[in-house]
Amino acid sequence: MQRYREQSRFSEPGRFGGLLDELPEDIPGLMAGVRNVLVHYRASGISFDAARLAEIDSRWASRILQVDQERFPVALAEPRPVEQRVLGCCRDFTLLTIAALRRRGIPARSRVGFSPYFAEDWNYDHVVAEYWNGRRWVLADAQLDPDDYPFDTADLPLFVTAAQAWMAHRQGLIDADCYGVDPGLPFRGHQFLLDNVLLEVAHRQCDEALLWDQWGAITDRTADELAELLLSADRGDVDAERTLAKRYQSDPSLRLSNRVHCMSPSGFDGWVSI
Repeated sequence: MQRYREQSRFSEPGRFGGLLDELPEDIPGLMAGVRNVLVHYRASGISFDAARLAEIDSRWASRILQVDQERFPVALAEPRPVEQRVLGCCRDFTLLTIAALRRRGIPARSRVGFSPYFAEDWNYDHVVAEYWNGRRWVLADAQLDPDDYPFDTADLPLFVTAAQAWMAHRQGLIDADCYGVDPGLPFRGHQFLLDNVLLEVAHRQCDEALLWDQWGAITDRTADELAELLLSADRGDVDAERTLAKRYQSDPSLRLSNRVHCMSPSGFDGWVSI
């Protein structure tokens, strides 16, 4: 639990930590502040040029906040025009949320999986925050405007983790081709689910990589084993949580190192030191 109270190399806000401290204490208010800083590079429906699209590769909370403050050197709660907010995706809304929660000493982590609430016949890949409220882990989606959804966005009733989707696929319970980035794109299916298990493991270990960062490699069998550990850990199995952490740290084919291959929707395709 303690490690989820501590900032990761990605969530550490650095000199901008005070800005996060000024956000509202309540979870819905905090998430509203995060939405005021970021705009989704695709879901917003706004077109951005190449220079702006590069903002989606700001993999560190400190960098996101730096870009914001260069544009708006005021408190994060001060209104920003939507089109001038920092470009990001679900991962970035989540990263700022968990960074703010960790600043308050609240255990928080990033969860990788799929959203069943954006469309009836498609499960978009998605990342949400999860925080400990003193009794249980609670899922929260800072990207969502609560006025647009018939459920509590600060206590999600439904989210499919990458491990859950993978195991359901392996058991023949779902159509893997209905899980991916977008119905109009080829990023879906068996390989996409496989890659997302590795991404979920990394985020679970507080390596909150970009969704388009690539490293390591896992087989179907390894994904089965990791998914089982993730599901057991989610059920409260402390031994499974420890085994997962130990395996991640000891296996170079799983662990996110200091170099990744970034294949970004911004158009960037290359190796990056992190």
